[in-house]
Amino acid sequence: MTLHQKELLKCWIAAGLWILLIAIESTSYLSSANTSRFLYPFLHFLFGLDYGRFLVFHHYLRKTGHFVGYFILSLLLFRSWRVTLPVSSPWALRWATLGFFMSSLVASLDEWHQTFIPSRTGTVRDVILDSTAALTAQIVILFLLRSRERSKPEEATLYAGHRG
Repeated sequence: MTLHQKELLKCWIAAGLWILLIAIESTSYLSSANTSRFLYPFLHFLFGLDYGRFLVFHHYLRKTGHFVGYFILSLLLFRSWRVTLPVSSPWALRWATLGFFMSSLVASLDEWHQTFIPSRTGTVRDVILDSTAALTAQIVILFLLRSRERSKPEEATLYAGHRG
């Protein structure tokens, strides 16, 4: 197996495992009712959190989990496509587009799957939130790679002056 094939396999396994994690989180075991069953007593014991405030906290915690999960998925998919379809540039619209749309597809399938589970609800709002996270990840990648690319000529100039 070549070095490129190993890198390709490593990237796609990471993305696949993340999708598996999302699928596991989509089960009834990690529904809001089940997570609140252990989370509320824990937070009430630690911080004296009343149930009304817990419900608000729990809602935002779960939505933050959606955002972070799909942000990371989008990053992993960008990385996988970058290795699969290499070009000379550090960023390509094709990688970002594929990463975004694949993340949005996973989000749609995840929410659709949840409509069949009695303890879960699949909503279009969650698909929009997840897709927004995926798009945000692609924008962050673009800005990070562009800023890194812009700083390289400056570094070369700085080091050129210090050669002695």
